[in-house]
Amino acid sequence: MSSHGHAVTDAILDTLKRASSGLKDAGVKFALAGGCAAYARGAAPSLHDVDFVLTEHDVPAALEALRAIGFQTAKPPEDWLVKAYDEGRLVDLIYRVSDMPITEELLDRAEPLKASAVIVPVLEATDLVISWLLPLSEHACDYGALLAQVRAMREQVDWPRVAAVTADSPYAATFITLLERLGVLNGPVEPSGDPKWP
Repeated sequence: MSSHGHAVTDAILDTLKRASSGLKDAGVKFALAGGCAAYARGAAPSLHDVDFVLTEHDVPAALEALRAIGFQTAKPPEDWLVKAYDEGRLVDLIYRVSDMPITEELLDRAEPLKASAVIVPVLEATDLVISWLLPLSEHACDYGALLAQVRAMREQVDWPRVAAVTADSPYAATFITLLERLGVLNGPVEPSGDPKWP
């Protein structure tokens, strides 16, 4: 990674520390998602922003907590997230994935892991992969961006459950087939487990 890349990564991780501490201090229940969650789970750093998931009920408290520590906040037109900025560095607060509300149960499954010298709740690996695959569509289908992160986490993931939850998505099914063909997964994945999510 270039020195510029290191600087960007260090800045994002500093924002992660500040934001997670602010949310914890305010009693907001959340979990780390996105690339930072993959990094906490062993993937190489490829960090452009910080993603947290939380329930829609807690969004106002989360925005207030981040404003209190100097973040700027914004409500974009999308109806599934709000945004906060730490000197230009983006924090996404996601309360819905593919029209499905983030639930307390999803947050309860998160695991405390170390991310940049702080312990934060991180989405369980299976949930993290599902959260990436469900939104795939013909307008957003970048398998290349997912491959390295998924490869690093593959042994942490319940792939039959991923296949069950994402069974209705041809984009997710094709990605799982790609993982099989590349040898990332050991053989074909048969869907099993609870198809309901989150």
